[in-house]
Amino acid sequence: MQKEIIAIWKVKVSETQRVLELLPELAAQTRKEEGNLFYSVYQSETDPNEFILHECYADQYAADAHRQSDHYQQIVVGEIVPRLESRTVTIVRKLH
Repeated sequence: MQKEIIAIWKVKVSETQRVLELLPELAAQTRKEEGNLFYSVYQSETDPNEFILHECYADQYAADAHRQSDHYQQIVVGEIVPRLESRTVTIVRKLH
């Protein structure tokens, strides 16, 4: 069963530019992963320090592999998470 995820990152004001620099590589590497169906990154128009990631994986195995990948560990865990004020991750199910 597909795993669809929405993550919301609230970035520290002083760190937004650095996160913007990191996101293209994260997105490019994630889209190359086996089992990745899509990976979209949005920036809020009302709050430039808020990012919304909408991602979908073929199954739980692919979603787990993403979180264990070198690029996720280096970019997200090592670089982005320390620059965040908050982070929420929600697994969603499309209804319509």
